Amino acid sequence: MAVAFFDLDRTLLAANSASLWVRRELALGHISRWEALRASLLLARYHLGFVAMQDVLLRATALLSGSDARALEARSADFYAEAVRGQYRPGALLALEAHREAGDQLVLLTSSSGYLSDLVARELRLDGVLCNRFEVDAAGLHTGRPLGTVCFGEGKRFYAEATAKEAGVPLSACAFYTDSYSDLPVLEVVGRPVVVNPDHRLRREARRRGWPVVDWGVPSGGATPSVPPSPPLVPSTGP
Repeated sequence: MAVAFFDLDRTLLAANSASLWVRRELALGHISRWEALRASLLLARYHLGFVAMQDVLLRATALLSGSDARALEARSADFYAEAVRGQYRPGALLALEAHREAGDQLVLLTSSSGYLSDLVARELRLDGVLCNRFEVDAAGLHTGRPLGTVCFGEGKRFYAEATAKEAGVPLSACAFYTDSYSDLPVLEVVGRPVVVNPDHRLRREARRRGWPVVDWGVPSGGATPSVPPSPPLVPSTGP
């Protein structure tokens, strides 16, 4: 048995859930145009190298301070059903089933929130979820602080190492599927790094290192995933 780690946005999904969330929150009036613009500007500054994504995630978490956890959980469930569930890549579902048949543990490794990540894990019958979770006080309100290490970059490697150790397998026996150059810390330590529909920096790096690059396609017609039934953090305070 080994562990197969899967990134979420633009890997298992053909879209970026953060962008979908901001658009939906704006359309429903949960955030203002200024808040949506602020989220977009933060992401733009990250892509231009002016701010670290970990700082962006911490700022986004801080914006949750005082908000009701159950309300965000409910909004995330609606968001998943309406905007995310039809976004799974066909190749992702095939890869998941191949690892399942091989007896591997299937673990989601993502910077998205637990509100969304837990829904993804339930839908796809995954064995574990490594993601960003938020501290909630006794009254059920977010404190604006993350729970544990931020799951991004080196933080993802921290969680992957801990999970592999708990499973009793070396990372050299594990696989990781991702589209993003920011996941290089994990790609460098697993035995089977697989690059999925990558961004241009990761495609170049994969070519240099000889890592496999795969195209998992896009969903046709927005259909929901064909997964047998069981016996998912971004700026703008989203999942």
